[in-house]
Amino acid sequence: MGAAAAPRGPGRRPGGVRAAVPGLAVAAAGVASAWAVHRVLPAVPMLTAAIVIGVAAAHLPGPRAVVRGVARPGLTLAGKRFMRAGVVLLGLAVGLDDVAGLGWETVAMVLCTVAATFGGTVWLGRRMGLPGDQPLLIATGYSICGASAIGAMSDVSDSEEEDVATAVAMVTLCGTLAIVVLPLLREPLGLDAVQFGRWVGAGVHDVGQVVATAQTAGPTALREAVLVKLMRVAMLAPLVAAVGLSLRRRNRTGNAAHPPGADRTPPDGTRGGGRAPVLPLFVAGFLAMSALRSTGLLPPSVLTTAHRGQELLLAAALVGLGSAVHLPSLVRDGGRVLLLGLCSWVVIAGVSYGGVLLTT
Repeated sequence: MGAAAAPRGPGRRPGGVRAAVPGLAVAAAGVASAWAVHRVLPAVPMLTAAIVIGVAAAHLPGPRAVVRGVARPGLTLAGKRFMRAGVVLLGLAVGLDDVAGLGWETVAMVLCTVAATFGGTVWLGRRMGLPGDQPLLIATGYSICGASAIGAMSDVSDSEEEDVATAVAMVTLCGTLAIVVLPLLREPLGLDAVQFGRWVGAGVHDVGQVVATAQTAGPTALREAVLVKLMRVAMLAPLVAAVGLSLRRRNRTGNAAHPPGADRTPPDGTRGGGRAPVLPLFVAGFLAMSALRSTGLLPPSVLTTAHRGQELLLAAALVGLGSAVHLPSLVRDGGRVLLLGLCSWVVIAGVSYGGVLLTT
């Protein structure tokens, strides 16, 4: 919807790497700018700054021609391939033993929150008549871990770039609002540091946004928020695998009924006709990295370096995705998308709040 479409598969043909160089340079400049913004304004996560910079570059008179022209192949490549690599490294942040240590009550709370948010958002998006994979992608981003989850799901669902960009824009908007709104609600809702941290971890979308929100209540809240958030991140692989299996069954049976994800263009040789993988290679990499982290063999220096690499890769991907957003079309046609995003935010905040009260 409204985003500038780009040729699929940059870098796969002879000369494709050369064609991607200008866009990769733009993405690198965007990452450097996002890092600078975060250094000056620590409350603004680098990933949030990255997508804003990407959107701005697509609309400012000077950079706009570059972003929509010579830089488009490289920006599209960054939005897809760098996102996959960042998701793999994200696995090193998930220590399965730490997550398990939260207890079965918290695990049950997170499972219910994810299921209610994902299922409710997909259902509401379909009822609202949103096109393409927007309901599936928005549901994934809100219920799991923001832009990285959207990137993972878009790969298995073969989503159009404009649908991915719209979903990322919505999840970034609401996650950024959460940084301001949730701390203001802590005292009126009567939440102590542990409860607030778990609420933030269960209800805020991106990892960086979770950290920015939870740190306002101190180190105890921050620790609880990160652990609960990592539990949600750990659900990325099974959710993507479940949707991949649903797509594979549909392709095998030829059933006209769509899986949770959407009204797609019929197969025409360019989209939708391939066999969807049950577990994409990069999701398997995510699981492998998580298992490696759980062994305790990796020194802190390696984990720190991996975290920095993950942030840089995801920031470059978000610059690329942000540059695909076309705001005039989003404003003109995106009222339903905005309404869906706000409703999904209310659902995840409400369900997670109730879950925290029941389990603490």
